Amino acid sequence: MKISHKRKVQFKLNKRVKATSPARQRPVKTQPVAAAKPAPAAAPAAAASVSVSLTPKQQQVLDIVQANPEGINPKGIGLAAGQEDSKAASWATGALKKLTEEGVVERVQVASNKVIYKAC
Repeated sequence: MKISHKRKVQFKLNKRVKATSPARQRPVKTQPVAAAKPAPAAAPAAAASVSVSLTPKQQQVLDIVQANPEGINPKGIGLAAGQEDSKAASWATGALKKLTEEGVVERVQVASNKVIYKAC
């Protein structure tokens, strides 16, 4: 591989990292400052804004998780949503990942390869 090609690839990677990192830092700085004093009042407001920005698929997955307070695995979520047996787990994982990042759903590791999701 030519050195000039390596330089171009590394430049593109560094450019992408620089573009995404400030966007991630802004919400982190503003949320703790706003939620420092009125913590009980800010938590429901944050949950309401999260539910507004959810896609229909994410909202469907969230409703299924909330209907199972003891926890449910991704395959169970997909089957409850009416997906095929072979595609059920992969259908739900994308929405579950987004919901765990938002803090709406909690991921619990039961065994080394078993995971269940609970509503927060």
